[in-house]
Amino acid sequence: MANGADGSLEINLHEVIRNRMGSKARFVPDFLIKWLERTIHQDYINQFLRKGYEGVEFCEECIKELGATVTHEGIESLPTDGRRFTFVSNHPLGAVDGITLGALLGRHYDGHIRYLVNDLLMNIKGLAPLCIPINKLGKQSRNLPRQINEAFNSDNQIIMFPAGLCSRRINGEIRDIPWGKAFIKRSVQSKRDIIPVHFIGENSQRFYRIATWCKRLHIKFNIAMLFLPDEMVKTRGQKYHVVFGNPIPWQTFDSRRTPAEWALWVEDKVYKLQSNARV
Repeated sequence: MANGADGSLEINLHEVIRNRMGSKARFVPDFLIKWLERTIHQDYINQFLRKGYEGVEFCEECIKELGATVTHEGIESLPTDGRRFTFVSNHPLGAVDGITLGALLGRHYDGHIRYLVNDLLMNIKGLAPLCIPINKLGKQSRNLPRQINEAFNSDNQIIMFPAGLCSRRINGEIRDIPWGKAFIKRSVQSKRDIIPVHFIGENSQRFYRIATWCKRLHIKFNIAMLFLPDEMVKTRGQKYHVVFGNPIPWQTFDSRRTPAEWALWVEDKVYKLQSNARV
């Protein structure tokens, strides 16, 4: 990161690479870094970051900057009586979907929301106050269980994308990879009801082709992730629709199914919301 003229933090890809790769960063050629800077639209994003928005306001202003039109249904029925929930959503876009949920739920719950996210997003200062960074590698991994416990035991509403990665084209359909089970186990432990959310939107066909070829070539590094900022910028002016389902009581998730089976059951509930959506 680097300090902007007004003291705000900006994205500095050189420094991010150095922090992530350590001494190995010297093997990354300058031309590749320059290409990555253009690919992630570093200058454009930094212009927005210099405005100094943070938290829910950051999410709302980001949606405005992108000229996105967001419609939604079901949010007016979400309880605001102090109960704590785990909001779980499909992850079709990888960027705008998360920001949109932050804007909608953040306003509905007066900013009392937290994402569980990849720690790379902590490089975006405006979003960082809403994030619980999850890094399964390195020193932070030792603190991971404690951080997750603190998040679920807090009074904040939790927003999760259980697939981890954004959606892929699977058998001709844009859909999440199978969901992880952690949100089931943590929600039961903290007695949080689960609210299913379906986000209607897609990335470009180019993105899905890249993801498909990476899988075919058995490339472990998530190359498609590098193109998510480009997807976000190039889809300015898009229309999105969000459907919020009814709370599922945490007591539902008993021994009739394993946590992994319950996770897939909730995932199915999320996708059924789309078929009944008012769009």
